[in-house]
Amino acid sequence: MASTDINRSGELEVFVRVIETGGFSAAARSLELSPSAVSKLVSRLEQRLGTRLLQRSTRQLQLTQEGCAFYERGLRVLADLNEAERCASAHAAPRGRLRVNANVPFGQHFLLPLLPEFLDRHRQVEVDLVLTDEVIDLLEQRTDVAVRAGPLKNSSLVARRLGATRMMIVAAPAYAARHGLPDSADALLAHNRLDIGHPRTQAGWPLAVDGTRQVVPTQGNARASDGEALRRLVLGGVGLARLAAFQVQADVAAGRLLPVLESANPGDLEEVHAVFQGQGGYLPLRVRALLDFLVERVDLGKPLG
Repeated sequence: MASTDINRSGELEVFVRVIETGGFSAAARSLELSPSAVSKLVSRLEQRLGTRLLQRSTRQLQLTQEGCAFYERGLRVLADLNEAERCASAHAAPRGRLRVNANVPFGQHFLLPLLPEFLDRHRQVEVDLVLTDEVIDLLEQRTDVAVRAGPLKNSSLVARRLGATRMMIVAAPAYAARHGLPDSADALLAHNRLDIGHPRTQAGWPLAVDGTRQVVPTQGNARASDGEALRRLVLGGVGLARLAAFQVQADVAAGRLLPVLESANPGDLEEVHAVFQGQGGYLPLRVRALLDFLVERVDLGKPLG
């Protein structure tokens, strides 16, 4: 019989997290432990099993043959344990602090209007919300859920799709009165084309011209930190910008903004995902509650704010 002072599931979770995050320091940040504590737990596990699970070097960790088999079976054990706990606590209430990061447009138009409803449903959850268009490292920032727009990079994160939105170029009536509006991709080059200050996954604005795709580079006299700040610049008549349709559809309907070159809009969609640390199938109830809530309530065709 195993000694009662050994938390085998805890050791297993730490070992799995080390593999998923690629090192002791990253695993320690995600578990809110010190790197030395994580290292000691893995060493104690190896001593108890009587075998080496990891080959350590100054640059990387590498699984041994025994470690690989233990990791694969450990994932199944943790998934089964998580499922058992979920079934046993089906009526338990999510609780604890939930750290959420989202790009500013999604935060302004969806998260902020929806959070009161979520917090009313889950009275024992506290939300720490950060809005930024910069892509963060969830482990370094100790973030539970991040909402990201655009193509997802290959990573150890898990994603749930929240929807997709059209992109469109817009300008304010005041800008159109002073400079006119372009009627072709070539004419667009003569206009003030505003953009975000940090790098995007796609440089320039794609247009469909005579059946071919053409990308017009951005070049303007102002940049903004996020999509909502960029929208405010456009509303002020500074220049043109390409923004998510959910950001500007209320402005277009009210006449505050004018669509530009919609006939050349390629119709490409920008995907929006909630990403999180969730390998192995185990998630805190508070994280699962938020993910399920966002999937249920977010409709990118109908912004709330």
